[in-house]
Amino acid sequence: MHCPFCGNDDLKVLDSRPGADGESIRRRRECAGCAKRFTTWERFERARLFVIKRDGSRCDFNREKVFDSMRLACGKRPVSVETMRQAAIRIEDELYRKFEDEVSTKEIGSCVMRELATIDTVAYVRFASVYREFETVADFAEMIERVQTEEALSPFKHLQKELIS
Repeated sequence: MHCPFCGNDDLKVLDSRPGADGESIRRRRECAGCAKRFTTWERFERARLFVIKRDGSRCDFNREKVFDSMRLACGKRPVSVETMRQAAIRIEDELYRKFEDEVSTKEIGSCVMRELATIDTVAYVRFASVYREFETVADFAEMIERVQTEEALSPFKHLQKELIS
C-alpha cells in the first residue's frame, strides 16, 4: 500500500477498529514520508454471486440495489436508514449462505418481502405491488386483507410456535 498523497510505502497504523457492519476493519494510517493521515477499510472478499434476471440474463449481486429498493418502498415512512441498511446486510448474508453461485431475482424479492414484513407493513405492500406485478385494485385489496389478517393474528404467533414445536 502506498500513501495517497506522496506515494511513499512506509506507513504506520495508528488505530484499528471493527466497522459497524462487523465485516470490515477501519484503520487510521500515517505516512512516514509526508506525515499525512488517512483512513483505509479492509473487508474480506466474498465469492461472486450472480443474479439471474427474469429475462435469463445475469449480473453481479449488489447489496446497494437491495437497499435502494427498500428505500423506495419505505419512502415517507418512519423507517430509519440504519434499519434498512441492516436489513440489506441480513438479506445479503442469507443469500450467500443459501446459494453458491447464482440466485434468482425471485428469491431476492422474497427475502426483501420477508424483511419488509417485519419492518413496515405499508412498505411491504408497496414492494409487493411492484415485485408481484399488481395490475388491478383487487390485487392490492387481496394483499392488504392478507396483511390485516396477519396483524390480527400476530399476538397469537408465539402460541402457534409453541403448539408446533
